[in-house]
Amino acid sequence: MTKRDLVMQISEETGMVQQDVLSIVQQTLDRISAAVAKGKTVEIRNFGVFEVKVRKARIGRNPNRPETDVPIPQRAIVKFKPGKEMREAVLKLSPNQRSRKKVE
Repeated sequence: MTKRDLVMQISEETGMVQQDVLSIVQQTLDRISAAVAKGKTVEIRNFGVFEVKVRKARIGRNPNRPETDVPIPQRAIVKFKPGKEMREAVLKLSPNQRSRKKVE
């Protein structure tokens, strides 16, 4: 599902103009991104939690030259933990449905 698909579905269900829905969806995503970029945790009830985690520095290997160690520095990453309802809904899918299908 793309942002455009989401906007079209919401527009059809609510009767709102697509441009207004797009503006609301974009502003929502912008606020979530800005909060996470500041290191804040964003919790959306019944959906999930976005949070910043710090990965420790480690030593990696270059697959083309395995004898050479490559230092990988510490860095911040974004983690998403789905809410209970989403986790349960995904668990109900059969293995064939879990592939990357485009939602219609």
